[in-house]
Amino acid sequence: MERNDIINFKALEKELQAALTADEKYKRENAAKLRAVEQRVASYEEFRGIVLASHLKPLERKDKMGGKRTVPWNCHTIQGRTFQDVATEISPEKTPLQPETSADFYRNWRRHLLSGPERYQTLLQLGGPKLGRLFQTDVGFGLLGELLVALADHVGPADRAGVLGILRSLASTGRFTLNLSLLSQAERESCKGLFQKLQAMGVPRSTKEGLSWEEQGLEEQSGGLQEEERLLQELLELYQVD
Repeated sequence: MERNDIINFKALEKELQAALTADEKYKRENAAKLRAVEQRVASYEEFRGIVLASHLKPLERKDKMGGKRTVPWNCHTIQGRTFQDVATEISPEKTPLQPETSADFYRNWRRHLLSGPERYQTLLQLGGPKLGRLFQTDVGFGLLGELLVALADHVGPADRAGVLGILRSLASTGRFTLNLSLLSQAERESCKGLFQKLQAMGVPRSTKEGLSWEEQGLEEQSGGLQEEERLLQELLELYQVD
């Protein structure tokens, strides 16, 4: 066996563990959705809350107040501190996020990327193709809306092409239409606002004052703006934006 043919069992184990974690998360959240439907919850917010809390475990008799507890009832707490408390303890020096799986991304998104600008820059850094590969199977319940909000709140003219690429990749992920239908009203408004900003940024530069003929000619030659406009129209339909 040649050196290049040696199997990296450690990498395989890591990949398998990540796949099992993602599968477990999907099954847990899907079961929570079915329970919520059976319970006939009164609102989408209640439905969303049930799914997002699906990782929590019910208290047992031995976990009563005042009793000795050796194992935390909530797997997302550490030594008496809440998940949110731990997530806020972030090192000032951060390395660029390089998730290998959707589970890696979700974990870092929840624990370390707590501000809108951080989330936005991370999405731009990863780019549409990488995000498309990470979420090829499914974006995951609740995450699509958070991604759209981060983009809507911080998109700038210089990032227009990159954001369009991200939106195109997200639209090609599994169960996209279902995840889109589960957006909250606030997330729908953010999505609509995002596309309004992108449309405003696409006004042909030749109509702007102070642009030289040389600049106009270079832009017309590139054809980049026309391609972006075609993609934008396609995305407006996919994201069901009026």
